[in-house]
Amino acid sequence: MKSLLRRVVVPLVAVVVGLLPGVVAVEQASALTKLTHSQATSIFRAAGLTWSSSGGCSDRYNSTCTSFEQINDSTAYGVRTLKTASGCAVNITGGTEVGHASGTYSHWNGYKVDISKYTCVGNYIHNTFTRIADRGDGAAQWRSGAGNIYADEGNHWDITYYNCGGC
Repeated sequence: MKSLLRRVVVPLVAVVVGLLPGVVAVEQASALTKLTHSQATSIFRAAGLTWSSSGGCSDRYNSTCTSFEQINDSTAYGVRTLKTASGCAVNITGGTEVGHASGTYSHWNGYKVDISKYTCVGNYIHNTFTRIADRGDGAAQWRSGAGNIYADEGNHWDITYYNCGGC
C-alpha cells in the first residue's frame, strides 16, 4: 500500500497542485538524511543541474567554495524537483559551506541552496508559487505548494527546502 501511495497518489496530488507536471514515479526522501558532497553531485548531475563556486572548490569550511557535504536529501531532491517541474536551467551557487546566516533552517544545516537568477526560473517561481510577506531583511518571498520558501536576494535565489516538493 505504501508503494502505491508513493508511485500513484503522491505524483497525482503533485500534478493537481501544479508541482510536478507529467511525473509518474517518485522517490521518497527523508528530511533529515544527510548526503555526502559526492552523493549530492551525482543526483544533480543525473538531473542536469549545474553548480559553480567563486573559488572553484567544494571545501565546506571555505566560504568561496560551493559544498554539498551534509546537505539534506530532501534539499537535493527538492532542487531537482524545481528543475524538473520548471523545465529551466538551474545552477547552484551556494550549498552547505560556511559564510551564510546561521539558524535551524540554514545552509550549514542542509536546508538551503542558492541558485543563479535566470529569467526562466524567476518566471516559474513568480507564476507558480504564492507571494508571501517579505523576509525580515526585505527579501521578497514566494511559498511553494509544498511549503518551501524561495527568497529573492537580488543577485540569486535563496531557497529553503523543508521537504522535497513531491519528489
